[in-house]
Amino acid sequence: MDFNVKKLASDAGVFFTRAVQFTEEKLGQAEKTELDAHFENLMSRADITKNWTEKIQRQTEVLLQPNPSARVEEFLYEKLDRKVPCRVSNGELLGQHMNDAANDFGPSSPYGQTLIKVGETQKKLGTAERDFIHSSTVNFLTPLRNFLEGDWRTISKERRILQNLRLDLDACKTRVKKAKTAEAKAAALPDFQETRPRNYVLSASASALWSDEVDKAEHELRVAQTEFDRQAEVTRLLLEGISSTHVNHLRCLHEFVEAQATYFAQCYQYMVDLQNQLGSSRNDVFPGPFVVNADATSPPFSAPPPATLSVLQVVSPNPTEGALNPDEVMPPSSGTRKARVLYDYEAADSSELALAADEFITVYSLPGMDPDWLVGERGNKKGKVPVTYLELLS
Repeated sequence: MDFNVKKLASDAGVFFTRAVQFTEEKLGQAEKTELDAHFENLMSRADITKNWTEKIQRQTEVLLQPNPSARVEEFLYEKLDRKVPCRVSNGELLGQHMNDAANDFGPSSPYGQTLIKVGETQKKLGTAERDFIHSSTVNFLTPLRNFLEGDWRTISKERRILQNLRLDLDACKTRVKKAKTAEAKAAALPDFQETRPRNYVLSASASALWSDEVDKAEHELRVAQTEFDRQAEVTRLLLEGISSTHVNHLRCLHEFVEAQATYFAQCYQYMVDLQNQLGSSRNDVFPGPFVVNADATSPPFSAPPPATLSVLQVVSPNPTEGALNPDEVMPPSSGTRKARVLYDYEAADSSELALAADEFITVYSLPGMDPDWLVGERGNKKGKVPVTYLELLS
């Protein structure tokens, strides 16, 4: 076995020196090189970003997969670099059980027919849930994990190196200070109490020895200062990259919200369709008034707010119904504003306006319009545009 004793001894000496310096700093017996305020703010901002990213990631995983056993299984598959097996969602499993029950009860009976309709809807809900989980994992969770397992580990490593180099720098400063003090004492108090030449020679050689020690300590200090400054610049650049991380996480957050809105809109549309189907079949089976839970205090079903309906137009089977006709829209006499486009946006249908990042358009709102949308104009083209993709200018 190749064993380098000199390197081991050197590393042990460096470790001991750093430990002594760190202990003396904690006890207030040694000076400590302080970083500038801007650098300290960058490190504090990075720590806050890391802590909240971890919390948001963990809670999002709980939201997408409430079963802790399933989360542990997925974690093990990920660490083993193996593909996670496709898992049937609870909605799909419920739908399959309903269809099997309908076959046993008789698919032509009223109960069997209803079980089939409800089962098919449950399967659609389960599929929509699985698609939402997959989309959220890819577009939102994965970037958060990549930051924590990639960029943050690099930042932490460079910060540890910077901390060690700072301890080395302060230890060199202490060594120079002690060497200069000893040199001054040796020069100021030569041993002249005895007249023998031997004592004078010893005193003169001690002074020269301390002078050499000062030169050596100052050289080590210059080297340590250079290495510390270089590492501080590297660490500063990495910490300033946290701003880019925030921009990336902001884009991922928008994609997560869009996926969640689409998922709930799909679920709502599926349930409305199922309710209509059950309403027509119920009238055939139970003619006349039909009362369920007459003593219930829950409010009757009501339509969703306009914000939900605007999302439903994207996933509705008939997207042209209720869509904005650009030719019929007239800009108001006042209230128009300029806006800068933050991200590229592809129009979902003819009522929307496609956008390109960093372009400028004119926007305005119409009475009764969804507050999450505005009417945008670019030249002779106009259409709906999402507010989250815009920076409104004064």
